[in-house]
Amino acid sequence: MLMATKRIDWTNTLFIALSHALAVAGIVWLSLNWNWGVAIMAVVWFGFCGLSITGGYHRLFSHPTYKAVWPLRLFYLLFGAASVQNSALKWSADHRIHHKYADKEEDPYNINRGFWWAHIGWVLARTERQFDERIVADLVKDPLVLNQHKYYVLWALMGGAVLPTLVGALFGDPIGGLLVIGFLRLVFQWHATFSINSVAHSIGKQPYDTESTSRDSWITAIITLGEGYHNFHHRFQGDYRNGVRWFHLDPTKWFVFSMSKIGVTRDLRRVSKDAIQRAKDTVREQAQKAAKKNKPQAA
Repeated sequence: MLMATKRIDWTNTLFIALSHALAVAGIVWLSLNWNWGVAIMAVVWFGFCGLSITGGYHRLFSHPTYKAVWPLRLFYLLFGAASVQNSALKWSADHRIHHKYADKEEDPYNINRGFWWAHIGWVLARTERQFDERIVADLVKDPLVLNQHKYYVLWALMGGAVLPTLVGALFGDPIGGLLVIGFLRLVFQWHATFSINSVAHSIGKQPYDTESTSRDSWITAIITLGEGYHNFHHRFQGDYRNGVRWFHLDPTKWFVFSMSKIGVTRDLRRVSKDAIQRAKDTVREQAQKAAKKNKPQAA
């Protein structure tokens, strides 16, 4: 598999630049035409889209850590497309490659290429990697996932532009709906998601795994609905939880668990407490050996 080049992907770059400009326009528009309905729905849309990335694209599709009925999968695919982070199929392929080659040249958002690269640079650059459906062969069997991949642009336009405009119109402000619910929300969400690739591979603790650069960061957990406990996730990617402790802020975990009580989700996968403790003990022993090795010898 070939590493990413540094040639600019002008389609992505121009769209992201335009989206940031429209997000600024959204701030100006909202300040001059304040509308509580539009403001509240922007937050709601942020929640829907964020949950669709964390609970759908990530924990259901990329890592099949639980199963979900088709209406929830449809919800994830619509608002995941509204997040404009590619189709669930392509997103999952990139993410599985990230885990398979974490911190290596093949890693699409390899933090060792720099904070900026991991955050957004990899999205702005053309790559020589070919999309290999074999790594997502299980997802290709899902007709909803396949339809969203095939007609991704239409799904993204519907969830990210058309519906926000219509929702804004319900509150008497279709322009505010497009600019605020559509683009201001989108830009905030992009940087929240991107922070997992950059911040959560740079800042935080490593209580479960020191083999990768992944870190647990409660700050990123706040803005990503629980994805910030990234060190645990890299060590135990088959667990539907990211924040494994009861006090860890992980709204996605709480949502998936709650839905299991009414049959919307099922077969939630959890790693055993013993396995978690063994991982913590291993990291602690490694730290003790390193400290002993680096301790100055008495004269």
